[in-house]
Amino acid sequence: MGNQLTLKNVSKNFGDFVAVDNVSIDIEHGEFLTFLGPSGSGKTTTLNMIAGFEIPSSGEILLEEQDITTVPPNKRGIGMVFQNYALFPHMTVINNIAFPLKMRKTPPDQIKKMTHAVLELVKLPGFGERFPNQLSGGQQQRVALARALVFNPQILLMDEPLGALDKKLRDHMRLEIKHLQKKLNITVIYVTHDQEEALTMSDRIAIMNNGRIVQLDTPETLYSTPAELFVSNFIGESNTLAGKTVSSEDDLMRIETSQGLSILARRGEKTNPDKEVAVAVRPEKIQIFLEPQDKPDDIDNFFEGRIEETVYIGDANIYRVHLIGEMFVDVKIQSTPSIHVYKPGETVTVGWHSRHCLALN
Repeated sequence: MGNQLTLKNVSKNFGDFVAVDNVSIDIEHGEFLTFLGPSGSGKTTTLNMIAGFEIPSSGEILLEEQDITTVPPNKRGIGMVFQNYALFPHMTVINNIAFPLKMRKTPPDQIKKMTHAVLELVKLPGFGERFPNQLSGGQQQRVALARALVFNPQILLMDEPLGALDKKLRDHMRLEIKHLQKKLNITVIYVTHDQEEALTMSDRIAIMNNGRIVQLDTPETLYSTPAELFVSNFIGESNTLAGKTVSSEDDLMRIETSQGLSILARRGEKTNPDKEVAVAVRPEKIQIFLEPQDKPDDIDNFFEGRIEETVYIGDANIYRVHLIGEMFVDVKIQSTPSIHVYKPGETVTVGWHSRHCLALN
């Protein structure tokens, strides 16, 4: 159906501080897009400009090709769910949900019908006469979601909506929100600093750092093919081995570490071989062998090492392997009844395919 929302060269300055720096992005109808990044990366400021709570210092925001850059929040037809829910404590659940409808002067009979319908949608029928302080955190979150959805917004914005919940409830609500988004076919723009949350919920993720989008891709692409070292370190766990470029041909680079290890790696999309580089390899992509001859012939990076530490995490073991000098790698091996469990002090060989590691700046 094409783009529903477009940001064109949007920037936001607070005095001399650049909070958002020349961000451009197209968001499609029915898409679940997440802004992910550390604190201070500009993701919430970007969301606030989409909502209308902040006006860009420069650039344009288009909704259905109409310029809404300076349109007031209540005129944009956009729903918002905040981290702290922002429920009115003196109002019942039903009145909290009805509030945006009353502000739009919706007839009372329609308000009653719409509020009860959305309570059913978020699985809170019969809770209409309770007050927020009589609800659990998860229930309050559902009320906030219902209030944001009751007027059928074109887009739903969510700013760290699960941050106040415990892990088990947070995991459950992720699925609830995703299922609801698919059921309603509504566009969701989500802000979080939680990488797992972003990976499990999003169609695409915009990684932000220092006010800029450094990579915009699907969760799978971001994890398997990060464009730069910041993304590799921010998404998932990654071993990073610093070195310098010895040779570069097509999409492969030979990297030599300061301790003398020679590593063959794929060249990252933005990698400049003339700058400092680091090889990034995920712990689950590294294999461990008791003897060098045990390794498959097609593994083109293999090194001797020593098990420094073993950590059991239920479905896997994490091994800290000392390679040379101050260089270590973490290796994640799935637990099975027949698999060998390595002990600290054991001498091993570790290896990985060049296609499973990236040379990044």
